[in-house]
Amino acid sequence: MTTNHEPYGWYVPAGSAASGPYALDIDPRRAGWSHSSLRVLELPPGGTHDLAAGDSEWIVLPLTGGCTVSTQGKLFELRGRESVFSGVTDFAYVPRDAHAQIASGAGGRFALAGAKCERRLPARYGPAPEVPVELRGAGGCSRQVNNFGAAGVFACDRLIAVEVLTPGGNWSSYPPHKHDEHRPGVESELEEIYYFEIDGDGLGYHRVSPSRPGGTDVLAEVRTGDTVLIPDGWHGPSIASPGRDMYYLNVMAGPGESREWLISDHPDHGWIRDTWPGLAVDPRLPLYEAASSGSEPGRPAAEPGGAVNPAAVNPAVLKPGAAVATPGAAGAAAPAAEEDSR
Repeated sequence: MTTNHEPYGWYVPAGSAASGPYALDIDPRRAGWSHSSLRVLELPPGGTHDLAAGDSEWIVLPLTGGCTVSTQGKLFELRGRESVFSGVTDFAYVPRDAHAQIASGAGGRFALAGAKCERRLPARYGPAPEVPVELRGAGGCSRQVNNFGAAGVFACDRLIAVEVLTPGGNWSSYPPHKHDEHRPGVESELEEIYYFEIDGDGLGYHRVSPSRPGGTDVLAEVRTGDTVLIPDGWHGPSIASPGRDMYYLNVMAGPGESREWLISDHPDHGWIRDTWPGLAVDPRLPLYEAASSGSEPGRPAAEPGGAVNPAAVNPAVLKPGAAVATPGAAGAAAPAAEEDSR
């Protein structure tokens, strides 16, 4: 098993990458790669935090609790949620070279998903009702994907981010897949971060196997707050133990000219997809649905509609297994390009 990743190793146990107010602080320098970042900010009641975006774009995503995000002369009020297992959340986008203040009256935990980028897009609010909630797979491979920051859903320059919920006993990120080569129209090169939470203080397992000699090799027991970094390799399955639902946040970015999410299945395991049409989706899903539309406290009062990307307004379920590409990183919807194993 490869553990030569400095300074943490590819498997990052909860607390081992803490820094100041961050329970987790992974950036390209610490990860030893070029683009992807993830921080988990913990704020006490009445707490505030100043974020300097630097050369990265960021999405502020509540894990527990709500907050306000002030940036670029705009104030976004995020309603948030009780936990990652209780509902879809709203979120805010902070562009590169910006400063933002994050404040929480009741306190909470907030994921800051980031990607080094070139373009400076406008600060925006992402409403929870407009997050597409997708049911993917079937039978024991059924899982739920909240595509809040997927390519084709919300406009970013480089950043791609989604949430996955796996009912207890099920496998997700299956069949194992990879995206570590630039093969136009077939596979995109993306660094990926998996951040885990397990319901009820349970546990799960995550596998990354080498796609090349000397490649990434991880078999980790994961608990709440644990993280796995994936610079290359076949990743999956992520296995939820019986009776304990699993959550993970995927953060991805890479050097490709287009913001796209194209994957290759492991040749020994891709056949599992052919069994899904004859199976029902796990009846426990969805664990929850997107919030109903209506009053959105996070929308800036001066900007009715919250300046949300029009491509994100359809909350309908996406085609199961579809990954989408957005040439030019514009964030507009694009045709399905490849099945995904998230």
